[in-house]
Amino acid sequence: MTATKLAHSQAPRENHAMPIETTTAPSKSDLIAGWVHVATVRMHISEIARFLQDNLGQRLTARIAGISDPKQIGKWASGVTTPRPESEERLRAALQVFQLIQDAESLYTARAWMIGMNPQLEDEAPAECIAAGRFRDVMVAARAYVDGS
Repeated sequence: MTATKLAHSQAPRENHAMPIETTTAPSKSDLIAGWVHVATVRMHISEIARFLQDNLGQRLTARIAGISDPKQIGKWASGVTTPRPESEERLRAALQVFQLIQDAESLYTARAWMIGMNPQLEDEAPAECIAAGRFRDVMVAARAYVDGS
């Protein structure tokens, strides 16, 4: 055997088979969360404040936003004033989580889920965790609830 033939015969063979792609179908929470995120980003803060005020009440919405005057929520909802960026961030997070649960279950379940003790959040209410800035923890808990884990 010549050196060229020897080198060629000992070279690793290329695998021309197509790789098998293993993808998992998106979970229920993945599908809903994507839609909810887009909808929340497109909403004006006055719409968000109005929705949360209507469904959680002024006092709880104020608590979530990190403000002491519940009447301020009504002013935001009517568009008279706008919240500071940190309050807006809390309200948007609360709406995303609320909508995720509502779309998977119902309005009443979403409200109960937001105010009830949650074992995934060390028995704190998701609304309180959002007020404390723990947005990701709450979204993880909400997605787990929707997916049934």
